[in-house]
Amino acid sequence: EVQLVESGGGLVQPGGSLRLSCAASGFTFARYGMNWVRQAPGKGREWVSYISSGDGTTTYADSVKGRFTISRDNAKNTLYLRMNSLKPEDTAVYYCEKLGDPVERGQGTQVTVSS
Repeated sequence: EVQLVESGGGLVQPGGSLRLSCAASGFTFARYGMNWVRQAPGKGREWVSYISSGDGTTTYADSVKGRFTISRDNAKNTLYLRMNSLKPEDTAVYYCEKLGDPVERGQGTQVTVSS
């Protein structure tokens, strides 16, 4: 059974930083591309970042480019999202996604950016 467990969210002031983690199990983590997506209150789900399997190619939404960094540790079956220079508009529940058929998603971790 695929399991994705996000952690590391919390309340942070504007300009602050957080690192999210996603612990993966139940599948061969290294073989799959992974996403981070987010959903703000009252809004639809928004793609944030992608990392490939293999060479670890990364892509980012324009809204987070230059502030967020996605990475993975295949030995630890863990996906990360380093978030710097956080803004109130980054407030959302953040989810990691295993790409494939079907796409699998964790339960999410809340990130709140507020003074």
